[in-house]
Amino acid sequence: MSLSILNNISALQAENQLSITTAAANKSLQQLSSGSRINSGSDDAAGLAISDGLNANVAALNQSSLNATNAIGSLQTADGALAQVTALLNRSVTLATEASNTGLSTAQSTAIDNEFQALLTQIGNINSSTNFNGTAVFGSTVSAFTSDGTSAGTVSIGASVSATDVSTLSLSSSNLTTTSSAAAALTAISAAVSKVSAERGTLGAAVEQLQAASTVDTNESANLVSASSNITSADISTVVANDTKYSILQQTGISALQQANQQAQTVLKLLQ
Repeated sequence: MSLSILNNISALQAENQLSITTAAANKSLQQLSSGSRINSGSDDAAGLAISDGLNANVAALNQSSLNATNAIGSLQTADGALAQVTALLNRSVTLATEASNTGLSTAQSTAIDNEFQALLTQIGNINSSTNFNGTAVFGSTVSAFTSDGTSAGTVSIGASVSATDVSTLSLSSSNLTTTSSAAAALTAISAAVSKVSAERGTLGAAVEQLQAASTVDTNESANLVSASSNITSADISTVVANDTKYSILQQTGISALQQANQQAQTVLKLLQ
């Protein structure tokens, strides 16, 4: 092999290989410290793009599940209030039935009607004061926007919550002061009970639909997280093996570079 003092090819080759090994070692160390196979677009551009898309879908699904949960809370609040209204109406049925008795005195009828009117006031208060997160529940539409991050996977689920005041329930003119008015009130109260029951059924169906949507969103989110992890996560055993390999190669590369540089010293000895 010829010796040259102008170009130390062996040293250049050793230095170049050492640079390649050092870059690979740094990449391996980064993967080991982050636990991720992809830390920049240069690691795997296609994999990074797919993972970012999946993560965007996961974010949409997680928020959709939260939206559904909030809507469920609002509808369940309305249902709980309607349960109270039903209890008040059931008591009103008892009072109306009692007031229909022809043997009552005027004072007794008045006392029964006073209690009935108080019950109607409570029903009105429930209608006006029930709220969820500062928003009135009755007389509004409760809905949840759910999406998986795509236009095709976007839907709005919810229900309209009807007002439950005495006017809506057709009880505003009802009284129990006479047997005839008590009989008329009993008919109106029974109709109100049926109306509230139907409303609770509608809300219950909406809650079930929202719960199903939330479950689907949660499951799909978990699946996408797993898929993204499969794309980006580093195989730790492989990374550790590579890290060890590159560490050894760095040491041998440094040794080779030192030997290549020593070749130039051989030329000087020939000139002595």
